[in-house]
Amino acid sequence: MTRKKPFKKKPKSKKNLQNQLYQFFHRHPQKKVNIKQISKKLQLSSTWEEIRHAVYVLQSRGIVESAGEDRFMLHSERAKNESFQVKEGRVDMIRSGAAYIIPEDGSTDIFVPAKHLNHALNGDLVKVRTTGSSRNKPFGEILEVIRRQQDQFVGTVISNRKQFFVLTDNPLIPFDIVLKEFPDDIELDEKIIVQIIDWNLGRNQVAGKFLERLDIEDINDYNMKSILLRQGFSVSFSDEVEAEVAQISPSITPEEVQKRRDFRSVLTFTIDPKTAKDFDDALSYQILDNGQIEVGVHIADVTHYVQPHTALDQEAYRRSTSVYLVDRVAPMLPEKLSNDLCSLNPHEDKLTFSAVFTFDKKLNITSSWFGRTIIHSDHRFTYEDAQEVLENKTNLYQDQLVQLNKIAKRLRQQNIHRGAIQFETDEVQFELNDKNEPIGIFVKERKDAHLLIEDFMLLANREVARYIAEKGKEHEIPFIYRVHDLPDIDKLNEFSIFVRDLGYELQTQTPQQIAKSLNAIQEAAQKDPVLKMLAPIAIRTMAKAVYTTNNIGHFGLGFPFYTHFTSPIRRYADVLAHRILAENLDQTVREKKSRLEDQCKHISTQERKAIDAERESISYKQAEFMARHVGESFIGYISGIIERGIFVSLADSKCEGLVRFDSMNEGFSVAGHRLRAMGLHTGKVYSFGDQVNVRIISADPERREIDMVLDE
Repeated sequence: MTRKKPFKKKPKSKKNLQNQLYQFFHRHPQKKVNIKQISKKLQLSSTWEEIRHAVYVLQSRGIVESAGEDRFMLHSERAKNESFQVKEGRVDMIRSGAAYIIPEDGSTDIFVPAKHLNHALNGDLVKVRTTGSSRNKPFGEILEVIRRQQDQFVGTVISNRKQFFVLTDNPLIPFDIVLKEFPDDIELDEKIIVQIIDWNLGRNQVAGKFLERLDIEDINDYNMKSILLRQGFSVSFSDEVEAEVAQISPSITPEEVQKRRDFRSVLTFTIDPKTAKDFDDALSYQILDNGQIEVGVHIADVTHYVQPHTALDQEAYRRSTSVYLVDRVAPMLPEKLSNDLCSLNPHEDKLTFSAVFTFDKKLNITSSWFGRTIIHSDHRFTYEDAQEVLENKTNLYQDQLVQLNKIAKRLRQQNIHRGAIQFETDEVQFELNDKNEPIGIFVKERKDAHLLIEDFMLLANREVARYIAEKGKEHEIPFIYRVHDLPDIDKLNEFSIFVRDLGYELQTQTPQQIAKSLNAIQEAAQKDPVLKMLAPIAIRTMAKAVYTTNNIGHFGLGFPFYTHFTSPIRRYADVLAHRILAENLDQTVREKKSRLEDQCKHISTQERKAIDAERESISYKQAEFMARHVGESFIGYISGIIERGIFVSLADSKCEGLVRFDSMNEGFSVAGHRLRAMGLHTGKVYSFGDQVNVRIISADPERREIDMVLDE
């Protein structure tokens, strides 16, 4: 018995040692190590001879191989099969400076230590190679940055007496920026915008050039530009792009007019926000000889001016979208194009790409036509002007506007009947003074004038997508679709449990039932502020709408075909849609689908970043506004619950702040769906949508945070 005990232990010890070595070589498939290095790295208590014996066993099993000079490494065939996978993905940096790479193919995130990031930054599209795994979680190293999210940074000028550097405001930037190009009068401690011109200057250094001075006294301008740059949107256009734009002729030649359908004699007008400077859509209206109504949806012909493969086109694609912050627009196209050449300004001949529809006396569509046109806008309505006409019937074009509104309402009802979901969230707008400081916040009201334009844009987008899809029915024509998948069923079931407590049953068996149920709640929400608060929660159960060549339809709109065609001044997706449609009007031209899909992914990514920037600017301005109201009390509604406390959205301004549980004199238990919290001592329950009184105790625009306490 005494001889058997060590005999049993010894094989077990050998097996454990072999497993440890097996894991080590798989985690480090490139490393060539000797016995001493293995012992040190794994902190083994085994003797070198025991380690060597275990390595020989692994070698005999084809797991490791000799690398010469008494060194060993993972067997090349095994490394080839199990490691060194190269994938593309997005960088998601964490506070330590390391990052997770989120693969484009949807596979498991790959952890990359800071030292192996190879100057990749948050949001960059990269090639990453897996080099091993730990607990079934892969890790790796960045091989190449495919596309940078950001190449311009805000920072402070510093010096080491030999050269100038820029110390960025972002603590996660892991390198020094050596300033190579700068004005003679540059000074230390200046805040500037710098652009990277060489990413490979040295191990921990990149080279940059001066772009712009920032006025640190103008805190608002500094923060708005910082928001844009962090999301990868440039605050200016390059000299090359500006030079190309300067060469574009504003004149419309007779030869160009001959190529187009002429709508200049047809009544045409635009309806846009009061502050709009770029008008990218117009409506025309005329009654035909047969008594039917012809409505033209005319869109700025951006593709006439923005030619493929030019610096202008490449920059427009890189940005992919205009970004609308509270106090400014970072346009996709330079001002000469967006506000002048392409903008459908009143009383000017303009080149357009149009979708023209004919309606019978019952307001049903009888025909459609797509093609390049020329228009002459007779009038520019603001939404307020158009609404005044619809309500009071007082304007030169009142009959046409009223009839267009009737058609729009019919289109809207047809969309709802098809399954369109009507959930809407409040859109806040700010009243700013001459220093761009918020002096008032109000909720944008959507009336018939807004909906009228929206309905005709939806129609044009839908029918353009339908035209391409049907033309490519037998042999697909790759196209850029705007798709919206079915909701997340788990999130939807959680949501249904909560609304059931409020007396509403959410049917989730079929897409049609889901849409019908959500629309019923939305209708009831018009009279119940608690239900209205549910809109953001309902929207979070939905998938994100994206651009793709693989058409699965648009669940939210209830359309089997949908694209974006109506805003090419501010969306590159629409530019692509125009180009593909133009090529396929009189012939059939098929783009390379894989290339178009890559473009769709980039545009979808840029759209998400623009949304993040816009939301951040709103949060900044809300905190700035509430900083003037510290100590004051307001009525609000609980808009969210987390482990630290409850979020409250103020009734009038929609500013959202946090009431921390530690300010409420007891601990709280938060329900799994995070829609309810209960006091551990009093049993007091706070539920999503509850009305509460709160007092503002602090507001910090820099952190985008508003702190509140209950004021009961």
